[in-house]
Amino acid sequence: MLGALETGVQGGKWYSLMDKVAHAATLQAAWQQVRANQGAAGVDCQSIGAFERQAKPLLARLQMEVRTGCYRPYPVRRRWIAKQGRRERRPLGIPAVRDRVVQTALCSVLEPIVDQQFAANSYGFRPGRSAHAALACVEQALQGGATWVVEIDWQSYFDSIPHEPLMQQLRRWVADGAVLSLVARYLTAGVMEGTTTWVPEQGTPQGGSLSPLLANVYLNPLDHLMAMAQHHMIRYADDAVVLCRSRADAEQALTRVQQWSAQQGLTMHPEKTRMVDATQHGGFDFLGYHFERGYRWPRRKSLKQMKDKLRGKTKRTSGHALGRIIQEVNQTLRGWYMYFQYSHRTTFPALDGWIRMRLRSILRRRQKRRGRARGLDHQRWPNAFFTAQGLYSLTTTHEAASRSP
Repeated sequence: MLGALETGVQGGKWYSLMDKVAHAATLQAAWQQVRANQGAAGVDCQSIGAFERQAKPLLARLQMEVRTGCYRPYPVRRRWIAKQGRRERRPLGIPAVRDRVVQTALCSVLEPIVDQQFAANSYGFRPGRSAHAALACVEQALQGGATWVVEIDWQSYFDSIPHEPLMQQLRRWVADGAVLSLVARYLTAGVMEGTTTWVPEQGTPQGGSLSPLLANVYLNPLDHLMAMAQHHMIRYADDAVVLCRSRADAEQALTRVQQWSAQQGLTMHPEKTRMVDATQHGGFDFLGYHFERGYRWPRRKSLKQMKDKLRGKTKRTSGHALGRIIQEVNQTLRGWYMYFQYSHRTTFPALDGWIRMRLRSILRRRQKRRGRARGLDHQRWPNAFFTAQGLYSLTTTHEAASRSP
């Protein structure tokens, strides 16, 4: 298969893939990946631990069911999770562990095939690509003068993908009827919400490993359409921007995306889909960053999310030792910095000061003082005190990275 990927297959379509999906080694590797990712139980209430205790016979049974065509996925268990910084919530579909294993095996076979067809401007959920790579591409385009930006937002994209047009896209490269039938079964497996189960007529539920791949498949024609029209679109899953050198070019790009989306059964958000001049006040958001007037920093929602996590770890009523609190705070700060390290240098001192204020407020409370830290608290517990306690400093880390070659 690897050799055929290099040389291509006759007719550009793959006819025999199910034997690779149902191979014992494929399912075993898929199970190892599912186990590493952990995750909640599905509608059958079987946890990762419960599956692990019976992994050998369960995988053998899955292999037999997939190979003979008897396998049927369970409905996904629906949970609603809050959208960052919004009152809205988005649905998350949680497949059963057994179904996550088969989905992962299916993805491991399909991904090398379809990924070769994807455009260069697609970065989301693809091997060897990352959000940082997409952000670097945006930065390069802005510095090159493409400062008119079209922000693209599809309403409930994952839940709006029409099934039949999606399958038609997949049939361009895959002709194995058993594999196509398996994908179709996942799309119509059903959704269990509370005690009610219903079958979706469109969409690919978020939560399974197959969903991001299918989402990329459906938007792939738009990627190539924009590239042929010489519009510099950068897309990460359903988050996309088009960077243009003039307002006229941006207007043309926006019209083209709107027309394509309408033809493909997708609805663009009327408020979040917009055109901006990145050299002016206001700027635009992309992948957690805010870009404006030649700089970038974490967008407000990203800052709020980080602060909300830290508030939970730095409550004034916390009974943990200061050293333990700082250890937990450091875990959050290190992970956050790894993603937002390319922000403008002015981002970090204010956050460091806010974190120290939270810690001083804990110490103030332990001295029977009310309210949050202020005034003489900065002398009682100076910045050097927290450095000695091992508190991670965003500012110091960024300055050291800036000096490094």
